[in-house]
Amino acid sequence: MKIALASDLSGFPLKREIVKYLREKRTDLEVLDYGIESEDQPRPYFEQSAKVARAIQSGEADRGILVCGTGQGMAIVANKHKGIYAAVVTDIFSGERAKIINNANVITFGGWITAPFLACQVVEAWLAMEFTQKMEFRKDFLTNAFNQVVAIEKENFK
Repeated sequence: MKIALASDLSGFPLKREIVKYLREKRTDLEVLDYGIESEDQPRPYFEQSAKVARAIQSGEADRGILVCGTGQGMAIVANKHKGIYAAVVTDIFSGERAKIINNANVITFGGWITAPFLACQVVEAWLAMEFTQKMEFRKDFLTNAFNQVVAIEKENFK
């Protein structure tokens, strides 16, 4: 699996820690770091989010992780790209459920909000889950709901 990551200046310290963690602990993953590379080279959230969204759209990456100050700006921009389902996550439960319920292929964090240790646990939880896992009793409902989201996307992304 290939994971693309990016941040703006506010999210840089947390993104750096997540990248470090993934490269050290998850050798089964290919980590694609789209920057920023340092606090001396800031880029705005809307540019950084688009890099990860496009990497997923092109097939260069399978999933993405984005970090800004609150995670909200990155999620908004990522969700403007067809086929991208980004969710702001704040804890292990929301990280798992982003994948299980919403089939999120991108998660976003708030660098001002989430501690690095917790963010790494959330990433692990999200990566461990598959769509509808742990909710097999609602699989038909969740699959239908996701298909309806895709239909809305097709209608609005022409």
